[in-house]
Amino acid sequence: MNLYQRFQWLGMLVCLAASNHVAAQAPITFREQIAPILREHCIACHCAKRAEGGYRLDTVEQLNKPGDGAAIPIVAGKSGQSEWFVRMKHTDLDLRMPLDSEPLTSESIELIGKWIDQGASLEGIPATDPLWSVIPPKTYAAPPEHYTVAIPITALVFSPDGSQLLSSGYHEVLAWNPAEGALVARYANQPQRIYAIVTSMDPNKLFVGGGTPGAVGEVRLLNRSANTVEQVIVRAPDVVLDVALRPGNQEIAVAIADNTIRIINLEKNEQRRLIASHADWVTQLAYSDDGKRLGSSSRDKSAKVADADTGELLVSYPGHAASVRGIASIQDGKQWITVGADNKIHRWEVENAKKVAEVPLGGEPTRVIKDQATVWIPDADKHWYKLELANNAIAIKQSGHEDWVTSIAVHSGTGRLATGSMDGTIRVWNMADGALIKTWLAKP
Repeated sequence: MNLYQRFQWLGMLVCLAASNHVAAQAPITFREQIAPILREHCIACHCAKRAEGGYRLDTVEQLNKPGDGAAIPIVAGKSGQSEWFVRMKHTDLDLRMPLDSEPLTSESIELIGKWIDQGASLEGIPATDPLWSVIPPKTYAAPPEHYTVAIPITALVFSPDGSQLLSSGYHEVLAWNPAEGALVARYANQPQRIYAIVTSMDPNKLFVGGGTPGAVGEVRLLNRSANTVEQVIVRAPDVVLDVALRPGNQEIAVAIADNTIRIINLEKNEQRRLIASHADWVTQLAYSDDGKRLGSSSRDKSAKVADADTGELLVSYPGHAASVRGIASIQDGKQWITVGADNKIHRWEVENAKKVAEVPLGGEPTRVIKDQATVWIPDADKHWYKLELANNAIAIKQSGHEDWVTSIAVHSGTGRLATGSMDGTIRVWNMADGALIKTWLAKP
């Protein structure tokens, strides 16, 4: 090797070392790298509901406030003086955080230490922002090619033309040919658990609601033809349990397990209103046919009806005296149908919350679907029910499933009804007489 070659080789080594040094010093981002660690491992014990040691980190503002011990959580530029970092590395199990659970990985601890030493930048995030909201929406890993076990069918809907039946999967929506039970498409990058699939104004697009319980809730807009998620419309600190599209209006209402309802203006892509009138999970939502009233059912043992424009509470119905699982509007919102853990259907009026009729069921219902003058109810007694509103009588009590019936969908145009169960089975029926047409296990 001549002198020139030696200098050339030495220069390459210097450049390589410099590039490695730059990579080692690359800024650690709070949004993408630190906040997800805190959300997964720390917030359960340090939030508004459970502030262990008087310390919270559920908002950026609380993050820097000392707890009962008055030690400073984060000293910018000095990880060794930051209570956070000291506790994460502590060898005493009574002092190490997280307490009573597995320690953070060495990689996570090192990442947090570097972030503090680099200045603990919060990147201009508003102080009042909840921790969950600053974490960018995930691009989820691809679901397994083949499921080892079937999963419960928690959401089910027909495509607008009835040619496909869309069901909840693991981090995906599955599309089936309802006549053959054949899988025709898979739409990935969805929440872990899916509890709502709703067709939008555009028949090619779906609102998909779900999340990871106790961690994050989302509504994603799925474009079926492109097989892409166009946007994440809603993000919340707990799982989304239902989505309702407001008739004649560019709005959706979103039911969340954090006890709230969010009203989203789709034209402006912004939250128009947050309704916090329930004291427990909001389980299902329904608009009146004219779009003027919004009904909600809740685990707090009540059903409520609000003015869809103002959010003003019009009535609260306590008649079930048990968790209310589902709700549907009839008579343009003057009357409502609800089902609950009392194993009954209730029909009641908005005026004075007066009960009009009560119909017993064989088990606990999971929700309500209304189609014209008929109400359809999936039930934990392994049956589905058809209620005729004209006489408040059960017209069909249909067996056939071997486990709880957890979801139901109807399509008047094809005269078909579909049900999904806890054991992952889908069945397609004739709406008119309840005759079984097709059965399959929804397991790719």
